[in-house]
Amino acid sequence: MTMTAADLNALRPALQQRDNKRFLNVGCGSAGPERLPECFQQPEWQQIRLDINPAVKPDIIANLTDLSAVESNSIEAVYSSHNIEHLYLHETVTALQEMHRVIRPGGFLLITLPDLQQVAQLVAQGKLSEEIYRSPVGPITPLDMLYGHQASVANGNTYMAHKSGFDKHSLSTALLNAGFNEARVTADTHYNLWGYAQKA
Repeated sequence: MTMTAADLNALRPALQQRDNKRFLNVGCGSAGPERLPECFQQPEWQQIRLDINPAVKPDIIANLTDLSAVESNSIEAVYSSHNIEHLYLHETVTALQEMHRVIRPGGFLLITLPDLQQVAQLVAQGKLSEEIYRSPVGPITPLDMLYGHQASVANGNTYMAHKSGFDKHSLSTALLNAGFNEARVTADTHYNLWGYAQKA
């Protein structure tokens, strides 16, 4: 999954003006660099990987709600892919505030997560347990999008459980409430939300 070409092109003029190209990949998991959005695959970007799970060998072992290992205003960008929904709703407030804190003024957060509005439409169509698409971990159903990948949870990976979720409006509101001065949220055709939030 990635942002649309149009969304990426809209971000590029701002990205090219940046001096420091370090980004923090929160909840990085074990995915390789080929799974990053195109904008972060450029050679000028240096990735710093952060995850709660030591098994994925991150650079920093930490929970999304406590990024104290990262200095304030020290990172040009934060990338958050399908991890904030693994927190309880009240914890997402703290996590977004922490992401805002570590980003330098003029930097940004790029976040993606399931779009519950699109998932709810599938549920309303009676497709709760139907395979909607296939991911690297196997078939994905609306039930997985709502509550986390059920096969992974059943195998003991409780990090995969979902505890909250967002639609376009609630994510935009959450980003602005976390202190970002601008938030743009779009939905893609793969049942994901993509949010771009800039820090003043």
